[in-house]
Amino acid sequence: MNSSQIPVTVLSGYLGSGKTTLLNHVLNNRNGLKVAVIVNDLSEVNIDADLVKNGSGLSRTNETLVEMSNGCICCTLREDLLREVERLAKENRFDYILIESTGVGEPVPVAQTFTYLDEEHGIDLSRFCRLDCMVTVVDAYRFWHDFSSGETLLERSQAVGEDDTREIVDLLIDQIEFCDVLVLNKCDRVEATELLELEQVLRKLQPRAKLIRSVQGQVDPSEILNTGLFNFDEASVSAGWIKEMEKPSHTPETEEYGISSFVYERVKPFQPERLMEWMAEWPPEIVRSKGMMWLATRNDYAQNISQAGPSVQFGPAGRWIAALPEAEQAELLLEDPKLKEVWDAEHGDRINKVVFIGIEMDRTQIVSSLDACLLTEEEMHFDWNRFGDALPNIVELEQELVHD
Repeated sequence: MNSSQIPVTVLSGYLGSGKTTLLNHVLNNRNGLKVAVIVNDLSEVNIDADLVKNGSGLSRTNETLVEMSNGCICCTLREDLLREVERLAKENRFDYILIESTGVGEPVPVAQTFTYLDEEHGIDLSRFCRLDCMVTVVDAYRFWHDFSSGETLLERSQAVGEDDTREIVDLLIDQIEFCDVLVLNKCDRVEATELLELEQVLRKLQPRAKLIRSVQGQVDPSEILNTGLFNFDEASVSAGWIKEMEKPSHTPETEEYGISSFVYERVKPFQPERLMEWMAEWPPEIVRSKGMMWLATRNDYAQNISQAGPSVQFGPAGRWIAALPEAEQAELLLEDPKLKEVWDAEHGDRINKVVFIGIEMDRTQIVSSLDACLLTEEEMHFDWNRFGDALPNIVELEQELVHD
């Protein structure tokens, strides 16, 4: 680790989760660290920056507050972020940089900004600073309301632009699945049992991150400053569904409060019409699922399924290796010997493999109902292209949730 690199902590979390309150608490208890603060807000008037100015006790002579308004640092203001951080680092008068991202920002693009050379602008922030910690703040009181709302950012007038069609639940999941520290804030506003259940769900969604409870953003600064926790490669594969998928055996474990996970795995394709009917009646107890599906009518292409709360997205994910020319197949099998372990003599790498995470899931019912959507032994001998396929290339479904 280069001692001349300034450490950086990034705070993410949906609007109203308490990022600014947490930021002010840390700034008021920073033990003499000279801190540069960057506050990002979508609106033209950066309200959060004003709150930090008034509540943090930042020294006018030793420290600085940079406001980034009317855009998001993960996309429209990314160049501004690059240039501001480079400028602050070159001033050589700060011990630390603290960044509060906008509530609708995604953490991965921000982390990439600090990890890789930006060839377009010729700026490599890793020369000047090191990303120390990615923090996500979760509102314990409103989490299930936002998670199960089925609303888009556009519907709440929180979108980055008119083409920003993201759903709130997908943003929440993005923020939770990529972080080093999860701060569960406003814990005083939730009953003890509900809080424990939510905590277990978050641990399932993000098993790697350190989970800290807080009230009014009061967190020991040492939990998020100079932690040495961030590692891009580790953070990229830290989501609970990935960890579950990577397990050598998939024995389901039911944890406290009925929170469990399992992997559905079958080497047989789905009949599209039956699968569509199943997806239309999505089991409400499934909180998160992700994986690959094999459709009989699209035998050359793997389908990706990604569900979070009421949002279900389904669409093409690329060609199966078994659908490539034999020379390419042989080359890929040579490059990755592990493929041979899962290679089926007839169907190659084609498989249905989906992770399910939920609360009080009836695993037996979910598995049997999915099995009923697979081709029967008789149908395996049919011309698969003659099956009806009502699934569009991209499917987005909505359904009711238990937590509403």
